[in-house]
Amino acid sequence: MRAAIALGSNLGDRLANLQNARDRIRALDGATGLMVQSAIYETSPVDCEPGAQNFYNAVIEVGFENSADAVLEALQEIERALGREHNHKRNVSRTIDLDLLYCGSEHRDDAILQLPHPRITERKFVLQPLCDIAPDLRLPGQTKSVGELLAQLPDPAKITHLTDKW
Repeated sequence: MRAAIALGSNLGDRLANLQNARDRIRALDGATGLMVQSAIYETSPVDCEPGAQNFYNAVIEVGFENSADAVLEALQEIERALGREHNHKRNVSRTIDLDLLYCGSEHRDDAILQLPHPRITERKFVLQPLCDIAPDLRLPGQTKSVGELLAQLPDPAKITHLTDKW
């Protein structure tokens, strides 16, 4: 199955944090096939603490042989290895944030995992990089493509294209 992961960082060397997370995801047991990656965008923080630094955001898509639960667990291990505390508060600055956006056509809504990610359609900092790699994708439960969802999204946060190569 193909899975998409949103990467974000607003502490430390943000570019290096994204690169390190991407490389660790690529090296995971069960990761298969070609990895596709978006450009990197700099975005203003949304609902973070006052004075929070801008985020670097990107999305990657990679094949996995493992279950969605196993992928989520591996992503959480990568977050901890890169300095994110286990009980990190929501919407607070962080060295790395890895969100599992979708796993194939799986649709879930339980205490452990929600697929597709419940706020994906509300976040330009996720939809813009996802549109880079899959503009015609229809997420499970959606009637509109990622490109259409992005086009209809109001623009509350500033987002700037930084680089295609990372």
